[in-house]
Amino acid sequence: MKFAAFRLRHGTPAEIERVRVGLVSTEQDNIAEYGVSTNLTEAGVLTLLNLQLAKQPLPATTTTHSLSAIQLLAPIPRPRRNIFCVGKNYFDHAKEFGTSGFDSSTSKPGDEIPKDPIIFTKPPESVIGPGANIVIPQQVSNAVDYEVELTVIIGKGGKGISQANAMQHVWAYTAINDVTARDWQQRHKQWFLGKSFDTFCPMGPWVVTADELDVNDISVKCWVNQELRQSSNSKDLIFNIPKLIETISAGITLYPGDIIATGTPAGVGLGFKPPKYLAPGDIVKLEIGGVGVLENPLVMG
Repeated sequence: MKFAAFRLRHGTPAEIERVRVGLVSTEQDNIAEYGVSTNLTEAGVLTLLNLQLAKQPLPATTTTHSLSAIQLLAPIPRPRRNIFCVGKNYFDHAKEFGTSGFDSSTSKPGDEIPKDPIIFTKPPESVIGPGANIVIPQQVSNAVDYEVELTVIIGKGGKGISQANAMQHVWAYTAINDVTARDWQQRHKQWFLGKSFDTFCPMGPWVVTADELDVNDISVKCWVNQELRQSSNSKDLIFNIPKLIETISAGITLYPGDIIATGTPAGVGLGFKPPKYLAPGDIVKLEIGGVGVLENPLVMG
C-alpha cells in the first residue's frame, strides 16, 4: 500500500490548510482520503501506522481526489526526532567520497570502505515535501550537493534488534534527498551541520509498505535538470538494512516512525571534476524503484 500526506489545492482557506492522509493509487492517478479527525500536521501517515500497531482497522475512505488536485507533503511532515542517516554505504560512493579531500573519516589510502556503519543525523526541521523549494542559504554555503537515498520507516520499535529479526521492524519505505553543504562538511570535520540546514531533507512522495518491495533489489536514481547523475541498486549497499537496524538499535531504542536513510551511491556533485554543485533554478529528481519520484527545485535564500 502507498500512504501519503497531502493538502488540497483548492477550497476554503480552512480546507486547504488541513493536512490529510490517504491511500494512493498510481494506476488510477488518485488518492482515497481516510476519514481522520485528529490533527495530522506533524504525524502525517504515522497516524495510520499507530492504528495498525494497535490492531485497529484503518478509517473508512471518504473522498477520492485526483493527484493533480492535491499538494503532496512529506509523508511524515515533522518526524518526532532526528532522522538517522548512513554515510559511505555504497562501495562506489565510498571510494568517490574517500578520495575527494572532504572525508574526515578516511585517514589514509585504503581507508575509504568503512568497516562499520557510519551514522549521523538530520533534524526534523530540515524536512520538506515534494515540490517544495530547497533553499541555498546565501552567504552561508556555495557548495550544495544532492544525495538520493532509499529510506526505511520503522514500524515495531525495539532495542538490541538482531539482523535475523530486523525486517520484522520495518513498516515502509520512502525516498530522501540528503542535501549537503560540502564546504561545511569539510570545514567542521563532521557531517551534522552541513547536512542539517533548513529544507535540506526533502522526503516523499509517499511511503510504500514493506510487503510490496524486495528490499534486496530496489533501484536508486537521481537526475539534475534531466541529466542522470546517480544510478544504483540496494543490492550494492555495503551494510544492508538488517545490519543498519542492528547497529543503531544496539544502544538506542528505536520507536515506531523512526526514519533511517540508508546512504547514497556514486554520482554526487562532489565527485565530478570540477564539482557539479547545485544552483538556483536547478531541479533535482529522485526515483526509488517501487516507491516513486521525488522532485524539488533549488532557490537562493
